[in-house]
Amino acid sequence: MKILVCGKGGSGKSTIAVLLSAKLNNLGYNVLLVDADESNFGLHRLAGLPLPRDIMSNLGGKKGFKEKLNQTFPAGDKPFNQKIGIDELPEGCVTEANGIRLLVIGKIHHFGEGCACPMGVLSKLVLSNLVIKENEIVIVDTEAGIEHFGRRIDAECDLILDVIDPTYESFVMAEKIQKMAQTASIELSFVLNKINPRVEDAMIRNVNPAKIIARIPQHEQIFLESLEGKALTADVPEIEPLCELIRKLKLDKSKPHFQGIDK
Repeated sequence: MKILVCGKGGSGKSTIAVLLSAKLNNLGYNVLLVDADESNFGLHRLAGLPLPRDIMSNLGGKKGFKEKLNQTFPAGDKPFNQKIGIDELPEGCVTEANGIRLLVIGKIHHFGEGCACPMGVLSKLVLSNLVIKENEIVIVDTEAGIEHFGRRIDAECDLILDVIDPTYESFVMAEKIQKMAQTASIELSFVLNKINPRVEDAMIRNVNPAKIIARIPQHEQIFLESLEGKALTADVPEIEPLCELIRKLKLDKSKPHFQGIDK
């Protein structure tokens, strides 16, 4: 199963992706955490994982990747042109610790290197060809915003989790994401993050309450560990409804949002 975590910048999507990965791993699932945010350099630290060589660099950077894509022959030289299992991903591009594996798509490394569009193309190629076994779950941490919808990266996933923080921009984005997910026939749930008693009612009023699956409170330990670039160690029981939703979706792949998608 492939799960995409999205949201506005600063909403806490990387935090939710890491907490969810850890909780699912504790439940016995083999988890691959995919860093698809080209401008965030801290996900591996939050997860307590060594930083692997990113896939884009492994393909020779943007220039090398574009050259491989433009090759007509032989087809075997094209990157990710066929199905591949998690265990078959390029050596050195996956790191593992505490039962969780990390794959990084690509990063913006240099001034003036151009847009991140090739990384979006690569993300879609990797996710569309990644074969997931019964006990494996892929958690994808996307870039901030909704550009991944334009790239149709979301279409390669079974579930979208939109992380919403107490800001007006998050509410507006949530409405757009809900419409896009509905058009794409992909399951969508909202995760309300950084909640406290003063803002909870206002947050619920500003989004579709039927789509809310979890409410994550403000957590001082998470804040301090994130601030210092440390691995997240807090136990957050409010993540458990997400795990239950994922378990149910895995048990029922006959629902419309799974039809026609080879996972």
